[in-house]
Amino acid sequence: MSPRYVVVGPPGAGKTTVSELLAARLGVPFRDVDADVVELAGKPISDIFTDDGEPAFRAMEEEAVAKALVEHEGVLALGGGAVLSATTRERLREHTVVFLNVGMAEGVRRTGLSSSRPLLSGINPRATFKALLDARLPLYREVATIEVLTDSLDPERVTDAVIKGAEA
Repeated sequence: MSPRYVVVGPPGAGKTTVSELLAARLGVPFRDVDADVVELAGKPISDIFTDDGEPAFRAMEEEAVAKALVEHEGVLALGGGAVLSATTRERLREHTVVFLNVGMAEGVRRTGLSSSRPLLSGINPRATFKALLDARLPLYREVATIEVLTDSLDPERVTDAVIKGAEA
């Protein structure tokens, strides 16, 4: 077993929304690794960051990704920072990985610099978002089989582009 598609990208790219649409269109199940981590920890991701720190969250995330890659057949959405793990990037090499790319301005608009996103809270969330994009962009591209720029597309058109990209 393995997922048909693994979806990655920064906050605000539309990973969950597009993954759910893609799964529905393909008639396969959807799974979100962030939800798996919340279930494993028994608390929200923002609380994991606050109580246990980012390293603890990343360890749980890496474990959850490994498990989901083996167990899940369908569309799997990863958290935005899952690609930071070299182990996870290696595991993704055997899968069709969709990178939903979003520019800084659109990503900031979509996330609303939400306090529910622990890495975007702080003194200068715009600068934090830019640094996050700069650091992760090469990693997303390293694992990507398909890349879709989502800035000017609604979720349905992004889903169309993913399916067309897979057929190409």
